[in-house]
Amino acid sequence: MDIEVREARPEDATYAEAVTRLIEDAARVRGTGIAKRDPAYIRAKIEEGKAVIAVQGETLAGFCYIETWSHGRYVANSGLIVAPEFRRRGLAKRIKRCAFELSRRKYPEAKLFGITTSLPVMRINSELGYRPVTFSELTQDEVFWQGCRSCPNFDVLTRTDRKHCLCTGMLFDPKAPPNADEDAGA
Repeated sequence: MDIEVREARPEDATYAEAVTRLIEDAARVRGTGIAKRDPAYIRAKIEEGKAVIAVQGETLAGFCYIETWSHGRYVANSGLIVAPEFRRRGLAKRIKRCAFELSRRKYPEAKLFGITTSLPVMRINSELGYRPVTFSELTQDEVFWQGCRSCPNFDVLTRTDRKHCLCTGMLFDPKAPPNADEDAGA
């Protein structure tokens, strides 16, 4: 059976607790920073039309949501998760691409960003046109950074005044030329 990747619909809110469990389980297995999310938060993202879901029949295969910051000038694709039994099939890339397209459609002028410790996510982001950046180039919205509180590496972030963390910050700027780093001699 094929896996369907699509924008989440309001009736998909029934998957909120399963999404939360997947995120918590992945954080526990990886032992690295993945911020926890409450099922009510996930439900809200689904109901607001700010989520992407992957399903095979009635089975949750993966998920991602979008969040806006700094009055819509920044958009984060967050909570990217694939259920273990569906990994190694290119599903994360499909989900991330759908979230990227949803973000660009809803917020065409916004800079898209993410922070991650996952090398596969960094590769996917790079393919979509994101580039690694310092945290100072990301949103400075305090609410965003408070979302990192549940991460086990939050102390690294706070100790360094948000200059360093185990995560890598990545940014897609729709106004930047495609090879901006190369043009700058980087």
